[in-house]
Formats: sequence, structure tokens, C-alpha cells
Amino acid sequence: MFLSGLDEIDRCIVNILIQNSRTSYSELGAAVGLSRVAAKARVKSLEKRGIIEEYTTVINPQKVSGAISCYFELETEPARLEEVVDILNRCETVTQIYRVSGRSKLHVHAVAADQQELEEFLADVMDVLPGVTALSTNIILARIKDIKGLRL
Repeated sequence: MFLSGLDEIDRCIVNILIQNSRTSYSELGAAVGLSRVAAKARVKSLEKRGIIEEYTTVINPQKVSGAISCYFELETEPARLEEVVDILNRCETVTQIYRVSGRSKLHVHAVAADQQELEEFLADVMDVLPGVTALSTNIILARIKDIKGLRL
């Protein structure tokens, strides 16, 4: 089971915050049977332990006029993998980078403001990455299911 190192109250708190990270300490406390102060202490403990890393706003690129979401599967020479990751990390268009099983493979998500920005990103970044031996580009047409956080 996910989060088996947490007690039932902490699991409930995390689940509530995954659904709505703006839930107040009072609402959290009421939902799990704690006072506002105790709920806040639990959340602060989860943050301190690194279980809760951050709170963020998720933007749906398909709802922003002209934005294009895409992902790339790329394979690099093993000696160049770290250099490629460093370059991609510095690029604002890149939103996620995953190391996946296989021969030095990366799965990279990016969001471009429009077709022109995507073409520039491809030409200026992706096409010139050092040591890339294979690259596929996929445009995301629709977001059907996209779970944030961890299933509990």
C-alpha cells in the first residue's frame, strides 16, 4: 500500500490535500477529527519529513490558447546523459524529465506557447542535444486522465 509508513490520520490529510491543497487547517482538522492546531502540526510534520514537497497550481495547456503540449522519448550515449539532462533542466519549455528503464533513456515533457515556439525549441534545443542516438516527438492532442500526486 502506498504511504504505509504513515498512520491513518496522516494518510487522510495527504489525500485531502491532493484533492485540494488550499484546504484550511480548520477544514482538515474537522475532516480527520483533530483541532486546527493539531491538523497544522501534522501538515508541518509531513512537510518537514519531505512527504509533502510543495503546493502548486496546475495549468491545463490545452485550455490556454495556442499552447502545445508534447513529449519526447530520447536515448543518449551513456557518457552524455548527464549533460543532456543539464541542458534540458535549464530550458523553460521543458516541464518534466524522467529517467526511464532502458538504455540511457529519458522521457521529457514540454509545453510551447505556440507552433513557432515549438519549432524553435526543436531546432535550438532538441535537434542539437549532444550524444542523442534516438529521438521521437509526440504532440499531446487531449488530456484524458492526469492524476497529480500519489494514489492512496
